[in-house]
Amino acid sequence: MTTIARSISRMFKPKPRKPSPFQLGWGKSLLLALPMLLLTALMTFGQVMSSGQPESLVLLATLLVWVFLNVLFFLMLKTGRTDRYRALLFVVMALGFIVFFMTTIIETRGSLALTGANMVSGETPFCHLVIPMIIIPAALTRTIIFPGSLLAGFASVAGMIVIWTGASLVLGRAWCSWGCFYGGLDDGFSRLLKKPVIKNINRKWTYLPYAVLLGIVLTSAITLTPTYCEWLCPFKTVTEFEAITSIETVIKAVIFVSLFVSLVVVLPILTRRRTQCGLFCPLGAVQNWTNKVNVYDVRIDPEKCTHCGHCVTNCSTFSLDDSCMTSGRTLISCSKCGKCIDICPRQAISYHVKGTRPGAHQLAARLLFLYPAFLFLATFGGGMLISAIWRILRLVTTGSMI
Repeated sequence: MTTIARSISRMFKPKPRKPSPFQLGWGKSLLLALPMLLLTALMTFGQVMSSGQPESLVLLATLLVWVFLNVLFFLMLKTGRTDRYRALLFVVMALGFIVFFMTTIIETRGSLALTGANMVSGETPFCHLVIPMIIIPAALTRTIIFPGSLLAGFASVAGMIVIWTGASLVLGRAWCSWGCFYGGLDDGFSRLLKKPVIKNINRKWTYLPYAVLLGIVLTSAITLTPTYCEWLCPFKTVTEFEAITSIETVIKAVIFVSLFVSLVVVLPILTRRRTQCGLFCPLGAVQNWTNKVNVYDVRIDPEKCTHCGHCVTNCSTFSLDDSCMTSGRTLISCSKCGKCIDICPRQAISYHVKGTRPGAHQLAARLLFLYPAFLFLATFGGGMLISAIWRILRLVTTGSMI
């Protein structure tokens, strides 16, 4: 238990290094944090109050989440560090999502097991990982090959597509580090060890997500079923699953659990990388191309860079290689998590707004990225966190989460 506790504390423990050039004084930090303070209050308390007369536990959960969000944003401004506090919120959001999702499904359907009747009645919440699979069938047959509701209910198809499209246009693949409610799981496990056990990973593996994407798009178009959901999604292990009624469903369950343990838990621990996100996720392959249309990227100053390789070996999503040090640009898979910016010993890496001169107005560029990115993470994850904490408070006070 002591070893585990030390590993968890080390996940977000500050490491001694040069002060960040982006750190601000108390006054400026408080002033710049004020808009986020107001926006998150509107988002959290506004949503809760609009639902009617909330109970005291809901208000307490909302207050705790609101304080937590704004403390983290203030620390981002005050310390100049991005990834440390983003990761903390990202991991907590993922854990909160599991609590929120499972309890909501059990309360709504009575079980996490997905039956044929549930599918026919459209009671399956839509997941953003399904998006690549529905495009061709929708174009060919004008139907959505997913057993969920188009407009009504929890996580409707149209609602999730609108959220994903808007976030992707604004943030690009930053979705994978600032929005994906699964991403905090492999991100968290990748921080448990101080040093990686597996250090050298052949970069050819970074092409695997494209192969998975091609495979599921073709098989979904042929079979008119979401094949990734049915056979390959690791996160079925911690969400809902098909009721085990046959040999086929047993095989599926074994595949789900095996992929989750290997890609989300074991390999991230051993490599200190997000292996599910960087080496397998088909939506990640799609998200790569959204980096071409959003206004933000991460740049490297070749004049400051000493080619130490520190950023390359520590990039969680395999988005840097030696060529980046010369070109001054990250690879297309960059999720803008800010880790390379935080750890660069020469402070040669920074956020950048496309269309402006690289290296100019770095603080302004960072702020212009942080506001929409953090607000999206707070908005998308805030509601789930409030629900999860409310459920936990209910468990403590009443003995039941439902």
